[in-house]
Amino acid sequence: MALTIREAVRGDAAALLGFIRELAIYEKAEHEVAATVETIESSIFGEKSVTRALVCEEDGVPVGMAIWFFSYSTWQARNGLYLEDLYVTPAARGLGAGKAMLKRLAQIAVEYGCGRFEWSVLDWNEPAIRVYEAIGAEPMTEWIRYRLSGERLKGFAEGNGLA
Repeated sequence: MALTIREAVRGDAAALLGFIRELAIYEKAEHEVAATVETIESSIFGEKSVTRALVCEEDGVPVGMAIWFFSYSTWQARNGLYLEDLYVTPAARGLGAGKAMLKRLAQIAVEYGCGRFEWSVLDWNEPAIRVYEAIGAEPMTEWIRYRLSGERLKGFAEGNGLA
């Protein structure tokens, strides 16, 4: 068994979509996946994309992905690296693929002078939480994440919902 991690390329869009769907099923949110091969090609590999991805392979076969982008810390006045999604297919779990991708992302963060490497995890995802704690990551319990999406996002952008 040989694990390798590489930058994703446009030809990986279908594999990334497969991993995204598997992740959504695991998180009980498959109905929320609107991504297609075409939208992945444009949003990750398009000319103006700010998003990047890694693919983890076992003996040349994709077994996982990490999708990430640079964020920014005003207090540090430095970029950060934000991991949007990390996924390893069930058959490859326990091989070290997740930790290997996290390590590669940490290396990228250091190479680019980032002050932080951050991500979110569902509070019920105990296997992932154990991995994150094992590598020394700390939960940010004092922060509450907020989101505007769909019709609420459009409505607010159009001036609706203002107090």
